[in-house]
Amino acid sequence: MEQSEKFLSVKNLVVEYTQGKDTIHAVNKVSFELEKGKTLGLVGETGAGKTSIAKAILRILPDVGASIKSGEILLNGKNLITIPEKEMQQIRGNVISMIFQDPMTALNPLMTIGAQIAESISLHNADWDSARCSKEAVKMLEMVGIPGERFGEYPFQFSGGMKQRVVIAMALSCNPELLLADEPTTALDVTIQAQVLNLIRELRKKLNTSMILITHDLGVVAEMCDQVATVYAGHIVETGSVIDVYHNPAHPYTEGLFGALPVMNTESSRLTPIPGTVPDPAVIAEGCPFAPRCKYVTEKCRNEMPSLREITPGHFTACFENIGGNKNA
Repeated sequence: MEQSEKFLSVKNLVVEYTQGKDTIHAVNKVSFELEKGKTLGLVGETGAGKTSIAKAILRILPDVGASIKSGEILLNGKNLITIPEKEMQQIRGNVISMIFQDPMTALNPLMTIGAQIAESISLHNADWDSARCSKEAVKMLEMVGIPGERFGEYPFQFSGGMKQRVVIAMALSCNPELLLADEPTTALDVTIQAQVLNLIRELRKKLNTSMILITHDLGVVAEMCDQVATVYAGHIVETGSVIDVYHNPAHPYTEGLFGALPVMNTESSRLTPIPGTVPDPAVIAEGCPFAPRCKYVTEKCRNEMPSLREITPGHFTACFENIGGNKNA
């Protein structure tokens, strides 16, 4: 990939949390790249480290007990980890925005939804007066399908799906270059989920916004993303185009995720879950973190940590065995 196409580049990112005497290794040397205008899906079980990656990019990890230990986060060549906080404040919302998982907690119950969107716009347009900010907020509400007349209403007057539309309007109000969407439809029913996903897709194309979509739903990734990265125990274990990864999963964990999905045209009395449990994030394993649950495990897997390697152009796996094709040590 040409340097000009590397809009976002995350290199060897390590994020840790401290709880008493324990150190939680949430993100372990994660690396990936995102091209301008593209969407990357981060998939994996709860607690895999997906949200920690997004919060590290936006630099909104908790002040107490959380830290970026090492790595680089390059946005248009600028390292977001080392820039001053004052400069980062201008990037948040203006260049990078985030749609949080729960719209119920993302909105201030004591402020009207219009005032909250207008406040977001005002923070990044100091020369705009309140009337202009309010006018732009109305425009954003109407863009996400909410009548401008509802500008003066409070969050409790909106349904879950409508609250999520408000959160999307806030995230896109300053026309960010990168959108981080953290499980944006988890709290919604299936019908509203489809509407919100369609809305995000349409607005992203209209504004040419790049996106990182965090989800555990493989169907959503197939519908929304260009690239996909499978995250397990703080590691990216497989990454590539959605077509490559879905048609030829090359890591046992990715294979297991697909195996646990119901197939409508196949008769089966039970699903096939992945055996075992996710490893304790406070303990660093010597070998592959997935080894205790892997049906392909070897002695090498138990003793050595596999690194990401390219098996076909643009398709990488952190596995000593290419389970989807030719085996390469």
